[in-house]
Amino acid sequence: MRGQKQAIAHPRTAPETGMMVMEMFDAVKREWTAINVLLRAKKWLDPVTNESADLLADDLEAAVDRHQGRVAFRFEDRQMSYGELDAMANRVAHWALSEGLAAGDCAAIFMENRPEYVAAWFGLTKIGVIPALINSNLSGEGLAHCINIAGAKTVITGEEQDAQVESAKPFLTGAPSVWSLGGSAGEDLAADLDHHSSDRPSRELRAHLTNRDICFYLYTSGTTGLPKAAKMSHARVRSMMRTFISPCNTTAKDKVYVTLPLYHATGGLCGVGIALYTGAEVILRRKFSASHFWEDCVRHGVTTFVYIGELCRYLINQPESAMERAHKVRCGFGNGLRMDIWDDFRTRFGVGKMIEFYGSTESNVKLMNFDGTPGACGRIPPYAAKHFDHIAFVRYDVETGQPLRGEDGLCQRAAMGEPGEAIGRIGEDARTRIEGYNDPKDTEAKVLRDVFEKGDMWFRTGDLMRQGAHGYVYFVDRLGDTFRWKGENVSTNEVAEALSQVPGVETANVYGVTVPGTEGKAGMASVTVSGYLDYKDLFDRLSARLPKYAVPVFIREQQQAETTGTFKYRKVDLAKQGFDPEAVEDPVWYHDPETGEYVRLTPEEFRKIGNGGVRF
Repeated sequence: MRGQKQAIAHPRTAPETGMMVMEMFDAVKREWTAINVLLRAKKWLDPVTNESADLLADDLEAAVDRHQGRVAFRFEDRQMSYGELDAMANRVAHWALSEGLAAGDCAAIFMENRPEYVAAWFGLTKIGVIPALINSNLSGEGLAHCINIAGAKTVITGEEQDAQVESAKPFLTGAPSVWSLGGSAGEDLAADLDHHSSDRPSRELRAHLTNRDICFYLYTSGTTGLPKAAKMSHARVRSMMRTFISPCNTTAKDKVYVTLPLYHATGGLCGVGIALYTGAEVILRRKFSASHFWEDCVRHGVTTFVYIGELCRYLINQPESAMERAHKVRCGFGNGLRMDIWDDFRTRFGVGKMIEFYGSTESNVKLMNFDGTPGACGRIPPYAAKHFDHIAFVRYDVETGQPLRGEDGLCQRAAMGEPGEAIGRIGEDARTRIEGYNDPKDTEAKVLRDVFEKGDMWFRTGDLMRQGAHGYVYFVDRLGDTFRWKGENVSTNEVAEALSQVPGVETANVYGVTVPGTEGKAGMASVTVSGYLDYKDLFDRLSARLPKYAVPVFIREQQQAETTGTFKYRKVDLAKQGFDPEAVEDPVWYHDPETGEYVRLTPEEFRKIGNGGVRF
């Protein structure tokens, strides 16, 4: 029209067009990957229902029948076939029956990684006995506590745990029998098993059980101090052992490297599970070794490995070697891989896929990063949101330690990009049901009521998360008094209790602090003292009472403890102040990994720590 300027469309440049095409291609690829993984996972997980009479032992016996002669475990200089695994498990089952154990009873397993560990719990589940998988680092009161709260009638242990078992005996409330594979702290289990049949026990011994029944006790550190026994149903365990088969594309040709402890759900159930369910091999190591990791992968032809974030960082910190690019590893899965090393890890070691997930032993909140987008621990695709409607993120008040509520008394959903506590709706199906802990009070403490409507119930994870674009979910921080260090949960109350038993310590306030270049938070204790505090004696006493990872890295001597108006210790401000001797008026001591002793922290040593010159 006359008098009007005609709009001129500026054509996009070739680079801009190419960029748009690539972005569209990446988006399509991302969604296609997610859909494929979800559909394949559905096939594995759909058969697992609360009402199902198929139990964990049925699954594994079926796997044995399919893969009888294949190698199930390679460990050090020996191997165990699927048939041999089943034969030993059958002997364990018959031995347990001869000991008077029956369905519903509990037997504790307390030993280091080895194929017999899995054979032991496999055998117990064949007759409905509940294995309690106890942290092999524990000793004394902590170990006895875990045995006591599960009501274990017997303890199966190994040669490495003799001293620890003896240290726990004075604190046991019952009189569980102790049987050892190679140790002297109990009866000789290996010799006794030789007298029992390798034939499968009658399935009638577990025929009355369903997937609602308890399959395992796994332990978790909470804010109350000592570990809690989380009840794991057959439905939950079967699901965990199947979950990563689809995203990792696991087949009988794979070799899965497990260096994490078998008492951990990630290594002991998820890692072992994807192998045993598919006929693959488990390459099992007694303990993780950063210096031998890639050497083992090359020697055994590893294709998949299980990690926690610290494991990946330890590998990054190793000197470069030819082995780190000569392997056949195509996939890693686990939790705790941080954004700052994600791309470096994949690029340096040539691992094509890293499957990050989120989930705790007892929680009904499970998330997975299907396509390996750096930094994300999970994803809720918009088109599949209805399948994740049992997961929500609510605004959280750091001061009160509780979710924020509106004028109507209900919780408020966190906005996109805003940190919120992850919670899971509690229901009766296999996806939403929680079994809780052995102690009902511990379970009730994790239940949030009247969340989005009166009468509803949700499980509190105690973790802050935030949602980003395309449905990706990112881990922010842990709440409460528990922090993670060296891949383990550390309870501040448990550490404070140990400190309070040391002569010279009047009060102890324990919290976690960030150390540059490390995952999790290192333990730090602010203490007030009476008279002289012998730091060598302090370290010796704490080492005797606590697992190594729970011994505080830093000690701050205060003149007076800082408390709130209700006499609760202040932790947030102390954690922010950290351990900089030039910023903190009080003297700070740290555990020097070179000398193995607590030494006074100087500004020079502080800078050395900040530059990564000290490896804790």
